[in-house]
Amino acid sequence: MTGARWRRRARVCHDAPVPISDRLLMGPGPSNPYPEVAQGLARPVLGHLDPDFLALLDATNERLRQVFATANPLTLPLSGTGSAGMEASFVNFVRPGDPVVIGVNGVFGERMCEVADRSGAQVVRVDAPWGSPVEPEALLTAHPDPSIIAVVHAETSTGVRNEIAPLGAAKGGALLLVDMVTSLGGIEVAVDDWNVDIAYSGTQKCLGVPPGLAPLTVSARARERMVERPSSWYLDLNLLSRYVQDGGEGGRVYHHTAPVTMIAALHAGLGAVLDEGIEAARARHAECGLLLQGGLEELGLVLFAEKGHRLPQLTTVEIPPDLPDGLSEAGCRQLLLSRYGIEIGAGAGQLAGKVWRIGCMGHTARRRNVVTLLGALKEVLDR
Repeated sequence: MTGARWRRRARVCHDAPVPISDRLLMGPGPSNPYPEVAQGLARPVLGHLDPDFLALLDATNERLRQVFATANPLTLPLSGTGSAGMEASFVNFVRPGDPVVIGVNGVFGERMCEVADRSGAQVVRVDAPWGSPVEPEALLTAHPDPSIIAVVHAETSTGVRNEIAPLGAAKGGALLLVDMVTSLGGIEVAVDDWNVDIAYSGTQKCLGVPPGLAPLTVSARARERMVERPSSWYLDLNLLSRYVQDGGEGGRVYHHTAPVTMIAALHAGLGAVLDEGIEAARARHAECGLLLQGGLEELGLVLFAEKGHRLPQLTTVEIPPDLPDGLSEAGCRQLLLSRYGIEIGAGAGQLAGKVWRIGCMGHTARRRNVVTLLGALKEVLDR
C-alpha cells in the first residue's frame, strides 16, 4: 500500500465518530465511573425510608468517614452537587456580620466569597496569584478573631493544592472549613488529624461516581455552633441530621426524598476505593499525574500551576501559541472529542482561553488513558 493510500485510509479511520459509550472523560469532572458504580446504579429502586435503603445509607456514611479520615457522626451525602456542599457549609454556620476569612486563588475561592457574602458574612479575602497556593500564615493573620477560616484544598480551576494542616494547627477559636471537592479520594485527606471542622466534596471527581451528591462532614465543635434556623430549609443540617442519623425509639424523621439510586452508586464507588486501598488509589492518581505532566512537557507544553503544589489529578497546561493553522484552542478540544472521544476542559475565570484543564481522576486515572491522551494530543497539535 502506498503512503498516500495509507494516509487516506488512516484519515477515514480517524474521522469516524467515536461512540458516546467509549468517551474518555479527562476534563475537570465528571470522570469515568468505576464499573462497580454502574452496578450500583442498576440496583432496584427502594423507598427512602425502606429499612434496606436506610442500612445502605448508614453503610455509605461509614465509608465516607473512612475516606474523609474522620469519626464525625454527622457525615452524609447531601442531595446536590459539590456547590450544594459549599452552600450548606456556609448557611449553617454563618450569622450576619460574622468575620469569615477566605483564601482566593481560583474560581472556587471566588465562589466561596460569593456564598459567604449572601449568607451575611463579613468576608475577609486573602488573595494569591492564580497558579500559586494561598499562604497559611496570610489566612491566619488576616483577622484577629474570625468565625470561620475557609479555603479550597484542591483548586479545580488552577490545578493548585493549598496547605490545610498548618491552618488546623493554629486556627484558634475559628472553625476551619475546607472544600475537598477535587481532593477526596485523589490526594491525602485527613479531616481529624488536620483539625478540619467542616468539609465538603463532590462525587464526580476522584470518587468515580456521577455528579449529584455532595459528601459533607461536620465536627462536634462545629455542630455546637450551627445556626438554629438557617436561611435554607433544604440544606438545614439540623433537619437533615434527624433523617440520616437513627433517632432511637423515635426513628428517622422524613426531610426530603433522598436520591436512593445515587446513594447506591456512591456506596459502590466508595467500596471500589476502599477495596483498592485509599493509599493505593492515591498512589495511582500520583503516578498518572506525573506521567501526564512529564508527557505534556515532552510535547513542548508549559505547565501552569506552581511546582511543588501541582495536583496530580487535575493538570493545568498553557495553551501553546503555535497551534496548527486553522485551529483555535476550542477547535483543538473539539477535535480531541470528535476524532478520539477524549474530553479535556477549557480554562475557567481568569484563565479562560489561556489554559486547558486535564483531569485524571477516579476510574479515569489509568496509565493507558494518559498514554492515549498524549498520543492524541500529539497528533492534534501536529508535533
